[in-house]
Amino acid sequence: MGETRKFLLSEADIPAAWYNIQADLPKPLPPVLHPGTHQPVGPDDLAPLFPMEVIKQEVSQDREIEIPGPVLDVYRLWRPTPLYRAHSLEKALDLPANIKILYKYEGVSPAGSHKPNTAVPQAYYNKQEGVTRLATETGAGQWGSSLAMACTTFGLDLKVYMVRISYDQKPYRRMMMETWGAECVASPSPDTNAGRAILEADPDSTGSLGIAISEAVEDAATTPGTKYSLGSVLNHVLMHQTVIGLEAQKQLEMADAWPDVIVGCAGGGSNFAGLTLPFLKAKFDGAATRIVAAEPAACPSLTRGTYAYDFGDTAGMTPLVKMHTLGHTFVPASIHAGGLRYHGMAPLVSHLYELGAIEATAVKQTAAFEAAITFARSEGIIPGPEPTHAIRVAIDEALAAREAGEAKTILFGLSGHGNFDLTAYERYLNGDLQDYDYPQESVEAALQSLPMVAD
Repeated sequence: MGETRKFLLSEADIPAAWYNIQADLPKPLPPVLHPGTHQPVGPDDLAPLFPMEVIKQEVSQDREIEIPGPVLDVYRLWRPTPLYRAHSLEKALDLPANIKILYKYEGVSPAGSHKPNTAVPQAYYNKQEGVTRLATETGAGQWGSSLAMACTTFGLDLKVYMVRISYDQKPYRRMMMETWGAECVASPSPDTNAGRAILEADPDSTGSLGIAISEAVEDAATTPGTKYSLGSVLNHVLMHQTVIGLEAQKQLEMADAWPDVIVGCAGGGSNFAGLTLPFLKAKFDGAATRIVAAEPAACPSLTRGTYAYDFGDTAGMTPLVKMHTLGHTFVPASIHAGGLRYHGMAPLVSHLYELGAIEATAVKQTAAFEAAITFARSEGIIPGPEPTHAIRVAIDEALAAREAGEAKTILFGLSGHGNFDLTAYERYLNGDLQDYDYPQESVEAALQSLPMVAD
């Protein structure tokens, strides 16, 4: 028998509850503010957009939130997901035996990414409260396709506003959404006031997640029977994703390993948080594990953004949240990691960064794809453009440990496969993929639009 490559749990090992880190934070999160009054929002302010159970979860201080039985039934389609020991990658990097790389793989879900972990409960809670239709945005399409799958499971209609550049680059994601019964339009679209205003100012706009959020929020607020659903950023979304890290902890025990470093790609923060939040309680208690968020250099909200109150969308329709932001008017370069093209970072992840509980690093696009090729040719899985950033950082950590003669165990999140993103690989292999460093003057210009909120 050869060395074990993957560590598998049974369906009985799917977590029965999500982990809510708000119960263990050494300092509470700053409040969410009403965009008009700048006073803390209450349930009534959020009720037009979200079902009440989701609102309760957003502010809950309970350490565990039970996962409903119907949600667990759907989770069993793909959960628990495998944890892999990257033996072939270790060999390709010529690593000694005391340096281990492991990765938690979420690409086995029906939509090919981690996003169904929150899409399924959000669709379920909306259905339970009598909602008949959801509106949402999507960047690269992982979230839109995941929510489309969840909505068809629970009998809900769905309209998806997909960022224009990704709509054009990733047609198969749109086809997935439509196969599952959703309507998908390019954003900015002529279907909303927010979209029409953007198109009037810039008919060739490539769009942004902020613009698409504005359109989806407007749709939900003006269409009877409709609520809004978000795939990242908010507390309840990050909490739903903790099934990733909770499973990983059990699998690491099977592997007789514990990570010195955990790396996750970070755009809005849901994948990163899902893997890392369950490990942070041990870190708060004194564990030495380093936790690193890998973000694109073209959209560097943690490493170059400002920690301030800002809108979650471009049109300024959402509540104000305190987060690391590049400014809600920020429009990122047309990089292929569409799921990482958001102007802000989840308030919870931003808060952890301010507390010094996590680190962050920015990765250039070509360096990320170089790592992806190394990974694909050794491990066999073609990663999505987003987790290539985590792979780059994991490889760099391993090589640094080798040069320093140190033992190290590295865990990273492989948040999804790249089977629908092969145009990005085509461009890289042809030498056409470019790096983008977001200009400092553009950062400073976008930050001029921050709302004036007294801390």
